[in-house]
Amino acid sequence: MFRRIGAAMAVAALALTGACGGGDDDKSSTAKATDTNFAAGTTMAKLHDAKKITIGTKYDQPGIAYKDPASGDLQGFDIEIAKYIGAKLGLDENQIEFKEVISKNREDFIKNGSVDLVIGSYSITDERKKVVDFAGPYYVTGQQLLVAKDDDSIKGPDDLKGKKVCSVTGSTSIATVEEKYGANPVPFGTYTECVNQLTSGSVDAVTTDGAILLGYAARQPDKLKVVGDAFSTENYGIGLKRGDTKFRAWLNDQIEGSFKDGSWKKAFEGTLGKSGVDTPEPPKVDRY
Repeated sequence: MFRRIGAAMAVAALALTGACGGGDDDKSSTAKATDTNFAAGTTMAKLHDAKKITIGTKYDQPGIAYKDPASGDLQGFDIEIAKYIGAKLGLDENQIEFKEVISKNREDFIKNGSVDLVIGSYSITDERKKVVDFAGPYYVTGQQLLVAKDDDSIKGPDDLKGKKVCSVTGSTSIATVEEKYGANPVPFGTYTECVNQLTSGSVDAVTTDGAILLGYAARQPDKLKVVGDAFSTENYGIGLKRGDTKFRAWLNDQIEGSFKDGSWKKAFEGTLGKSGVDTPEPPKVDRY
């Protein structure tokens, strides 16, 4: 239940306080460099020797991965996970290049080498595993709905038939509401664009992971609300080039290591957990 609702509540509180992590004290909280001795020819060795990794992430998801418009800093749980992986490659934070991705270009960016990894609320699906590989999951959440504050016609996914529902192009969320609940999909490039469509009255609802939606609702509590229980399970994984089995196995080792050494817990508590909610148990890594 926490993964469905508790994490979302955490983001709501974060959005109200602006405390998403990323301050000077947080930057080294989970990302501690490690000694490295990678086998020659592996992706790990190449990245370590190059002293650089490019990681694709989202810029518009409060509490998960968000670029502060004032400072330009990237903040959130996904950013902390990225820093942890970078540190385990022996890289300093300034050797991590973050690149903005949106849902529809994540696979392309991985395939064409624009990024080395994607850590950006990237749900693991069988369809996506035909194109890219995943390490993880490192986090689990669920899909919910954001509607206008005065709209009582939508209380859950069963009320979506014929309704205009916005989510990002290429996301699993927009496919779910169309295929399972008969919604009229209205895709846009970012969640912020979807929220703008909702506040202008152009769509009836926005859908994605509950943790993200509560962040937007908290910014405009007089205009927006999240309704209904989560109606899907979204397993967030680290996307990488398909067939790089050694890199995937290494990433899975690091994810599990973060569970065991307390770094995952610190990352959560420094971002989503700042509302005071209990930290959930980490998910089980899928070594397919």
